[in-house]
Amino acid sequence: MTVVAEYEYTPSTPQDLELRKDEEYIILEMSDSNWWRNKDGGFLVRDSSKAGKYTVSVFTKGGETAGNCRHYNICTTQQGQFYLAEKHNFSSIPDLINYHQHNAAGMVSRLKYIVSSRAKNAPSTAGLGYGVWEIDPHHLTFIKELGNGQFGVVKYGKWQGQHDVAIKMIKEGSMSEDDFIEEAKVMMKLRHENLVQLYGVCTKQRPIYIVTEFLSNGCLLNYLREGLKQHPSPIQLLEMCKDVTEGMAYLEAQQYIHRDLAARNCLVDTNGTIKVTDFGLSRYVLDDEYTSSAGSKFPVRWSPPEVLLYCKFSSKSDIWAYGVLMWEVYTLGRLPYERLNNNEIVEQVSRGHRLYRPQLANDRVYTIMTSCWLDKADERPTFQELSVTVQDLLYELQ
Repeated sequence: MTVVAEYEYTPSTPQDLELRKDEEYIILEMSDSNWWRNKDGGFLVRDSSKAGKYTVSVFTKGGETAGNCRHYNICTTQQGQFYLAEKHNFSSIPDLINYHQHNAAGMVSRLKYIVSSRAKNAPSTAGLGYGVWEIDPHHLTFIKELGNGQFGVVKYGKWQGQHDVAIKMIKEGSMSEDDFIEEAKVMMKLRHENLVQLYGVCTKQRPIYIVTEFLSNGCLLNYLREGLKQHPSPIQLLEMCKDVTEGMAYLEAQQYIHRDLAARNCLVDTNGTIKVTDFGLSRYVLDDEYTSSAGSKFPVRWSPPEVLLYCKFSSKSDIWAYGVLMWEVYTLGRLPYERLNNNEIVEQVSRGHRLYRPQLANDRVYTIMTSCWLDKADERPTFQELSVTVQDLLYELQ
């Protein structure tokens, strides 16, 4: 397969490949395609074959390995308004594009990532996370504090003065550090557009740092409660769920269990795309209240009966948590079982009590949630099956 470089790329590390814009490269190995292939929802606006007209080209994976491009002509009404999908008319093309960045509305995907043919520089994250392991802390610049997590302070900063990164500063005594450092080598290889990328670690000093991709819109829970500028459409809410499903389907295929999936452990990028973070980290917490199902910090509200009663984690316990995350999305960030304490939740969930249908969720959406909350773990769907179900429902809504 031959590909063409969209950007100039100067290597950050000896393992990186230098790229020159518009030059052709032959792909020798397909096993790790994420670093060179377009992202789902990549788009550009270009001149149409008809003079004076414009076309929007959108790249979509659509379940196929290689993906494909779909092309949509920008049409004009008799009143001079622009549209891609009927009933969604706009006075300017920028307004049209802005709308479809949040709503697919009949297209194969919403417009997630701008791919500019005039771009001279690679995106700030290009080439990161592929081969770097031990990051020199002197190459990190701390800019502002983002918050306090389970393991300590998280800061926004720059790596090598140019790349946006989030830096977790691990509070001593909060994590089983040696075990995590060994595991992080595995986590570095997990790469998907709906997972927050681990770039590297700083382990030769204390506290140790975990350096990851930075997402400007923060955590999904706060985004649902405060960050949505307008009342979200049914498509926008389902798109959020779809993003999480696809990231989790990838983890499932890698036989990797998250163990703490919730809206607070997902992040939102500039385009509104959702990415799952902190997968697997709960195993390294040194806090009895967090690691014991009887502890007050344990995520009881996101846990199925087999975890609450027997601490039995699996991809199917992640499925249960995903159903609760969907509920968080459709209630715009309400607390699950808000009137119950942990002991009451364990008792009632074990007896078959389930979360109610959110006002914004129709019966089809609620059926997806309840399928995740079946009492027997092996009767719950897989993330791969959920991905297909959510995608089909999205097509129907559009």
